[in-house]
Amino acid sequence: MSLPVRGPVPAARRAGTLPGVEHLGCVGLPGSGHDGLFRALTGLEVTGAADRVVGVVTVPDERLDALARLSSSRRVVHATFEVAYLPPLSPQAGTGLGSRLLGSIRNADALCVVVSALGGADPAAELAAIEEELILADLASVEARLAKQRRAAKGDPSLAAEVEALEAAEAALSDGLPVHRSGLDDRRRRLLAPAFLLTDTPTLVVVNVDPDRLGDPSVVERFGPGAMAVCIELESDPEVVGSPPEERAALLAELGVPEPVVPRLARAALGLLGRAVFFTTGEKESRAWTFRVGASAPECAGVIHSDLQRGFIRAEVIHWDELVEIGSWAKAKELGRVRVEGKEYRVRDGDVLEIRFNV
Repeated sequence: MSLPVRGPVPAARRAGTLPGVEHLGCVGLPGSGHDGLFRALTGLEVTGAADRVVGVVTVPDERLDALARLSSSRRVVHATFEVAYLPPLSPQAGTGLGSRLLGSIRNADALCVVVSALGGADPAAELAAIEEELILADLASVEARLAKQRRAAKGDPSLAAEVEALEAAEAALSDGLPVHRSGLDDRRRRLLAPAFLLTDTPTLVVVNVDPDRLGDPSVVERFGPGAMAVCIELESDPEVVGSPPEERAALLAELGVPEPVVPRLARAALGLLGRAVFFTTGEKESRAWTFRVGASAPECAGVIHSDLQRGFIRAEVIHWDELVEIGSWAKAKELGRVRVEGKEYRVRDGDVLEIRFNV
């Protein structure tokens, strides 16, 4: 029997759902404002927290809202991701990171590093201090694994490639270069995976600025693609944080903030991790799902549930804006605008999928 999945997925079948942007670690020096950014993202107060605090961020998406209105959905499920607030790093490089903090950073899929440009603060110096801490931790990890793998390689020549990659990483780290800026190619970086290197983690830099510098490109240009300027004081204001999402943008606009940090950071995090969003929609539920850019239709079916990937037959596909313009799924099918795609189809950001499967 061929079964379609376009709307909700029963709870029992959602057990295999894979998160998209799984875990973003938020780090910074004391006074950087990373506690305020965490509050703006999650609504949780962490000032003075001495341990990791995890919150969930709901990703606003006007595309999903439009689909929910079109389908008169009784339930709307936005994409979410976790953000972990990590206690401030030492302001003095070289003092070492605690093992619990190291473990928290290593468990993150990406890092959000908050640096301050307020007053006389030097954001580049703050980033350098944080990177030095991470480089020192990585260097210790690489040196320990390199010694072990060199010994093992004497009896197992297949380890030679990993040893060479570790030696290259050791040289870069010794020169003060984080792995993600070291020039090591993808092959070597894959070989370094067992070392769980902190400086190989995708990193997003958030620069905490005064309101009048929000539109100044010079604030972030030195930090590379994806860096963003955020006025954390305004974003974390209790009135703003406590307001419904639909009112928050209007409040911030009155304060001179063109767009709230939540959707901005969500887009940046998705891009950083090579993720995109597809949708399912129906009368019972409209939902956003995150997936790996370039994933096939069966892989995306597996994001919903492993059974859908295992028994995949085909996907019926239409882009969200085309569906909204037409006005209904039934009308889109009647007009021949819903495409039938097979196992080789690469899902695009914004696609609406109906999965046909048989198990």
